[in-house]
Amino acid sequence: MTAIVEFLALWAAVYVVTFGLYIGFGALLQWFIHKSPERRIQKGRYGEKRKWKEIRQSAKSLTATCFCLAAGLFMQYKGWVLFPPLELSWWSVPLMFIVSIFAFDTWFYWAHRAMHWGPLYKFHAFHHRSVAPTVWSNYSDDLVDAFVMQSYYLWAPLILPIPAVVLIAHRLYDHFNGMIGHCGFEFAASDLTRIPSPMVCTLFHDQHHSKFKTNFANFFSFWDRAMGTIDKEYDTGVAHWTAANSRKATKADAGEDGTQAAAT
Repeated sequence: MTAIVEFLALWAAVYVVTFGLYIGFGALLQWFIHKSPERRIQKGRYGEKRKWKEIRQSAKSLTATCFCLAAGLFMQYKGWVLFPPLELSWWSVPLMFIVSIFAFDTWFYWAHRAMHWGPLYKFHAFHHRSVAPTVWSNYSDDLVDAFVMQSYYLWAPLILPIPAVVLIAHRLYDHFNGMIGHCGFEFAASDLTRIPSPMVCTLFHDQHHSKFKTNFANFFSFWDRAMGTIDKEYDTGVAHWTAANSRKATKADAGEDGTQAAAT
C-alpha cells in the first residue's frame, strides 16, 4: 500500500511540473514567435484557433506521458531493473544522455510509423487535427497515442543503465524540443539542419503535420533518410529558411549600424 501511495505522489508531482512547464513555456514561446509573423511556415493557416482544444486535450494526454516517466523512475528506484543505473560522473552523464536520445529517436520513429498504420491511426488521428501545429499541439494526443509514443520513458530505465537525473534531463529536452518543433514558426533553420547533418529544424515536423506521410522521427533525420520517408522538399525548404533568416539578420545588423551612425 505504501508503494502505491509513493508512486501516486510521484506521478502527481511529475504531472504538475510538466503541465506547469507546458503552460509557462507555451505562453513565453507564443509571445516570442508572434513578434515575427514572417516566420510562419504555413502561410494562411492559423492553427491558433484550436488553442483551447489543444490545451484541454493536452491536460488529459499528459496523464499518460507523466505516468510513463513516473513509473520508469519508480521501478528503477525500487531496483526492478535488468541493469542498475550508472553512477554519475563526467563521462556517464553525457554518454547516457546521448544513448538515451538516440534510443528514443529510434523508438519514436518506428512507434510513430506504426501509429500511422490503418488499424492504429484512429488513436493518432486527433493529433493530426492540428494541420498547422502551434506551441500547444505537442501533447494534443489521444491517451493511447500518448502512451505508445512516450512509453520509452517506462521501459528504457528498466533495460538501460540510465541514471534518473539523465532520464529527467532527456525528458526536459524532449519537452522543450517538442513544443518548439510544433510551434509553426521557423527560427532554427541552418546548414546544420539539412543533409549531411542529421539535425532537424521546426520545418521537419511541420511538414509531417501538413503532409502526413513524411518525417516521422523526432530529434534526427537519419531514420527518415534511411527508410525513404524524408520529405522531398525538406532540404530545399531548409535552404530557403536559412537564406531568409540570413537576410533578416543582415537587415537587422544594417539597421543597428545605421542607427549608431546617425547617433554619432
